[in-house]
Amino acid sequence: MTLQRSWVASANSAETPFPLNNLPYGVFAHRDGTQPRCGVAIGDMIFDLYQAEADGLIAVTDAPVFDQPSWNKLMAKGSTTWADLRARLVALLSAQADPRPDYLVAQAEVALLMPFQVAEFTDFYAGKHHATNVGTMFRGAENALPPNWLHIPIGYNGRASTIVVSGTPIVRPNGQTKAPDAALPTFGPSKRLDIELEIGAVIGGSNEMGCPISVQEADAMIFGYVLLNDWSARDIQAWEYQPLGPFQAKAFATSISPWIVTKAALASFRVSTPAREKPLLPYLAEPGPMLYDIDLTVTMAPMGKAATTIARTNYRQMYFSAAQQLAHHASSGCAMMVGDLIGSGTISGPEPSERGSLLELTWGGTEPITLHTGETRTFIEDGDILTLEGAAKGEGFQIGFGACTGTILPAKPFPV
Repeated sequence: MTLQRSWVASANSAETPFPLNNLPYGVFAHRDGTQPRCGVAIGDMIFDLYQAEADGLIAVTDAPVFDQPSWNKLMAKGSTTWADLRARLVALLSAQADPRPDYLVAQAEVALLMPFQVAEFTDFYAGKHHATNVGTMFRGAENALPPNWLHIPIGYNGRASTIVVSGTPIVRPNGQTKAPDAALPTFGPSKRLDIELEIGAVIGGSNEMGCPISVQEADAMIFGYVLLNDWSARDIQAWEYQPLGPFQAKAFATSISPWIVTKAALASFRVSTPAREKPLLPYLAEPGPMLYDIDLTVTMAPMGKAATTIARTNYRQMYFSAAQQLAHHASSGCAMMVGDLIGSGTISGPEPSERGSLLELTWGGTEPITLHTGETRTFIEDGDILTLEGAAKGEGFQIGFGACTGTILPAKPFPV
């Protein structure tokens, strides 16, 4: 596939993350206080879907779907409507169409908001390199992977209430921790604050409680993908996670990028999951390639200083795909809903520079990294700005997600 040209001039650059090939979905608000609305990124502009629907330029269903500042209503209409909308947008924004600049808003002039209402959040632990690194640190190389890891996508239920859009400041969490040589735990701000570089799958379909779904059906339920940073307090996690797993160490914040990149935009970048070390049970069998070739980076910038790229990896490194994760989630009869968000788990590659968390990059804090500014880090300090970025690279174009950024603020005093 090559670059598809648009009458929006900025969309025709190989450098833009938002060419006509992409058309990701988001929600924006004018700074004059008018109603937040749905829009489509095209170059450095946004095509206003709320206004286009109100004027009859877009009508993919019998009733309005963009009369609210969320994509959930459109998501619930199903894959046929999704395809109809994309086809209409391509027709309206292609170079052959009549220009309609009155429907464009500059991205620089608006605030980007949460693109959908999150129903539930589930985070997985499905990157083999990440799981091996973490397991090696805590259990030794011979016991790095739990016995079930190669057979089942391991996950936990997180908090939808603390999922925020890129740019939202993150307050350092307080929590209970215990030093190895201490007799009793203490309470206070986390000292080992970390990131997790992930891709989030946005679910646009549902299944009835008690009714499992196949991997193919699960893939059809995925509306699109976002970048996802599941912020993690490693010291809180180390004390609390046995026997039930992460809780407060991850419940305090999860950041996502502001644009939902659709499966249609990523279709030509599909790749297969890695060769299986153990055969999977039939319910997890994939009917075709279910991962995507998406380059990913992480940068860290101390407040007011230049950013340093601290990691580069690719989504194709995952051992289990989002469709497998979703199928497994529903295999017990768990009901999935429109607006569910599925986190991939930390995406790391085989090389040290490809590790998607500071826990791995600094090997548990024993090997500090040096930033371009000359400063060193083991974990995140107050004022640090962490940014995830990602794009699938084509011939003369890229399918980007927009940045997923968060600045760490000091912990708030605990009320006494």
